[in-house]
Amino acid sequence: MDNKANHHPHEHEHQHQHPHPPANHQPPPVIIPPLGAARGPSFPPNEQLIQLNYCIHSNPSWPQTVLLGFQHYIVMLGSAVMIATILVPRMGGSPGDKARVIQSLLFMSGINTLLQTLIGTRLPTVMGPSFAYVISALGIINDFSDSNFSSEHQRFIHCMRSIQGALIVSSFINIILGYGQVWAKLTRLFSPVVIVPVVCVVGLGLFGRGFPQLANCVEIGLPMLILLVVCQQYLKGIHPKAHSVLERFALLLCIAFVWVFAVILTVSGAYNTVGQQTKLSCRTDRSGLLSSAPWIRIPHPFQWGVPIFRAGHVFGMMGAALVASAESTGTIYAAARLAGATAPPTYVLTRSIGLQGIGQLLEGLFGSVVGTTASVENVGLLGLTHVGSRRVVQISTVFMIFFSIFGKFGAFFASIPLPIFAAIYCVLYGIVAAIGVSFIQFANNNSMRNIYILGLSLFLGISIPQYFMSNTDPAGHGPIKTDGGWFNNIFNAIFSSPPTVAMIVATLLDNTLEAWNTHEDRGIPWWVPFQHKRGDSRNEEFYSYPMAIRFKDYIPSRFR
Repeated sequence: MDNKANHHPHEHEHQHQHPHPPANHQPPPVIIPPLGAARGPSFPPNEQLIQLNYCIHSNPSWPQTVLLGFQHYIVMLGSAVMIATILVPRMGGSPGDKARVIQSLLFMSGINTLLQTLIGTRLPTVMGPSFAYVISALGIINDFSDSNFSSEHQRFIHCMRSIQGALIVSSFINIILGYGQVWAKLTRLFSPVVIVPVVCVVGLGLFGRGFPQLANCVEIGLPMLILLVVCQQYLKGIHPKAHSVLERFALLLCIAFVWVFAVILTVSGAYNTVGQQTKLSCRTDRSGLLSSAPWIRIPHPFQWGVPIFRAGHVFGMMGAALVASAESTGTIYAAARLAGATAPPTYVLTRSIGLQGIGQLLEGLFGSVVGTTASVENVGLLGLTHVGSRRVVQISTVFMIFFSIFGKFGAFFASIPLPIFAAIYCVLYGIVAAIGVSFIQFANNNSMRNIYILGLSLFLGISIPQYFMSNTDPAGHGPIKTDGGWFNNIFNAIFSSPPTVAMIVATLLDNTLEAWNTHEDRGIPWWVPFQHKRGDSRNEEFYSYPMAIRFKDYIPSRFR
C-alpha cells in the first residue's frame, strides 16, 4: 500500500503553519501503553487444547484404539507392580502371593475404570492403585511384625485380612464426601489460581518415582528415557506417515526395544557379579512372577479370608482415603483438559469421589492391598499421544481384566524391569505438571497476589511432604507422634501428600487474600459457568450419563 495514502489530509498544512514550536511550549506527556495493549495478547486463552487429534467423543480406528488401550494397560501396570513389590515381601508373601496381589489390583482397576468412564466422571481416566495407602498399609504390617505365626504365609494372610477390613470401613469416608455433597462445597471454593498448584504437584510430587527409580539401573532406564524422547518428538518429523505412528505408539516400540536389550544383558551375564539390589532392578529373571503366577485365577470376594476390623487400622486408612480424593481431583482436572472437555463441574467431582468410595469398598471385599485413585501416568499418556478418547480407556479395561484372570500372560508383562517404567514416568508426570500451568491463562498471571499464592502453595506442596516422607521410618511411622495412634496415622498421611497440602494452602489463601475484590484476577468470570449444570451446554455433552445405561431405555415403549 502506498504510504501517501495514509497521510492525514491536513498534515502538510499544519507543518507549514507551525514550523517551529514556541519557546514556552510544553510537549504533551508521553503515555506508554502497557505491553500487548495495542495488538492484544499474542496467544489468547484457549479453553481447549488445539493440538489434540482425538477428543473425548472422537475415536481412532478400531486397530489403533486397541493398541492405544493396550498401551494404557502397560503404563498403569507399573504402579501395580511397584506397590506389590513394596508391600508383599514385608508381609511375608512369596512370589506367588505377589503375583496374586497384582492380579487383584489389575482386576479391580479394570472394574473401577469402567465404572468411572460410564457413570462417574465419564472422562478417559484410568483408576489405578494409589501410593497414598502405602504408609497406612505399612503401619498395619508393622503391627504384626512381632506376632507369632505358624508360617510366613500365615502372616501374609493375616495382614491382607486386616488391610481388607480397614479398606472396607474407610471407604465410607469417600462415599460420604461424595454423595453427601461435602466435596462439592469444597470444590466451589476453587478457582484457576487454586487448580494450577494442585494439578502441578500431582505430577511434580511424584518425582521420587521418576529418576531416582530410573537410577537403580541406569543402563536400562536412561536409554529408555532418551529413546522415548527422540522417537516420539524428533523422529516423527522425518516422514508424514511416521508422524502419527511414532506420536501414538513410540512408547510401545521403545518398551519392546529396551526390554529386549535388558534380556540380552541378563543372558550375557552382565549382572552376575553386581549387588543384590542391582540384580532385582536390572535382571529380567528375578521377579519370580512368571513361574509362580497361576494360569487361570478369577479374583473373588474374601479371597484371603474374612476381613479383620481394628479401629487403629481403620483411622489410618481414613487419612489415606482423604488423600486419594485430593489426588484424584487434581488428576481429573488434568484429564478434562487433555481430553478436550470443559473444567469438571462440582457435581461431576462429587459424583466421582462417591463412586471412588464404592470402588474402595469393592477393593476391600475383593482383597486388594491398597485403594484406588485416578492414575496420573495414564492422564499423562493422553497428552503424550494427543488422544483423549474415552473409548480407548474403556478398551484398556478389557486388557486389565483379561490379564488379571489369565495370570501367566499378565505376569509376562509384569516382569518388565521397573527402571523402564520409571523412565516413562519422567515424561508422563512432567506432562501432567505442565498442563497444570496452562490453567493460569484464565486468571491474571501478572497479579502479584496470584504470584504469591502460586509460589507459596507450590513450594509448600512439595517441601512439606518431602519432610514427612524423609522422616517416616520403614514401619510407616511419620514425624507426628502423639499418644493417639489414629491421630498420627491420619495427619501423617495427609501431610505426606503433595496435592493435599497444595490444595489446603492454595484454597485458604485464595479465598482470604482480597478474595472479594479480585474476581477478575482470580479468573472467576471464566470459572463459574462450568460449575453448574446449566452454566455451559458443553457440560452436559461431556459429563451426562450415556443414554444406553439410563433406566428408561430398558422399559418397553408401550409402558412408557
